[in-house]
Amino acid sequence: MYSTMIYDDYVFESGCSAYPLYFFWRCNTISDLMINEQIRDREVRVIGENGQQLGIMSAKEAMKLAQEAELDLVKIAPTAKPPVCKIIDYGKYRYELTRKEKEARKKQKVVELKEVRLSPNIDSNDLNTKINAARKFIAKGNKVKVTLRFRGREMAHMQSSKHILDDIVKELEEVAVVEKAPKVEGRAISMVLAEKNKK
Repeated sequence: MYSTMIYDDYVFESGCSAYPLYFFWRCNTISDLMINEQIRDREVRVIGENGQQLGIMSAKEAMKLAQEAELDLVKIAPTAKPPVCKIIDYGKYRYELTRKEKEARKKQKVVELKEVRLSPNIDSNDLNTKINAARKFIAKGNKVKVTLRFRGREMAHMQSSKHILDDIVKELEEVAVVEKAPKVEGRAISMVLAEKNKK
């Protein structure tokens, strides 16, 4: 990989001479895309800067066209037969790809798994507080793991305390559904609630 430094109107590369910036033909890649001299296929299908089909030609001929337009030759479909290359401004092309990736990430909904922990001896006020916390998590699109934890002698009453989880499900039935039914996990019983599909 070449190291590149830009000073005023000149680009200096280790192993390369200095050229005026507007004549400089880049010989390295910024990403995994192949550009310019990196493209050594015998034949490529070329698309012009305005999207016009320029036909199939050698990579050398395609690079000559790109040089004449003072643009880059970028291999955009390497697995096609023959590979597809486009004559474009590589810097602008990378910027557009990065911008589109950021937009796509913004639209993706990240679902987190939040946890609400309870004890079998929880009083009604604390239980309501926990239910409200679960409701807020679900309203934000997250999943909620409700864990009923047991200690010492409480272990003997695990099944009889399961009604606490049933009460939570009933309180949240308008906004949530049980994604994973209550299950014993060591010293606890856990279930997972998810947002109810809105019709």
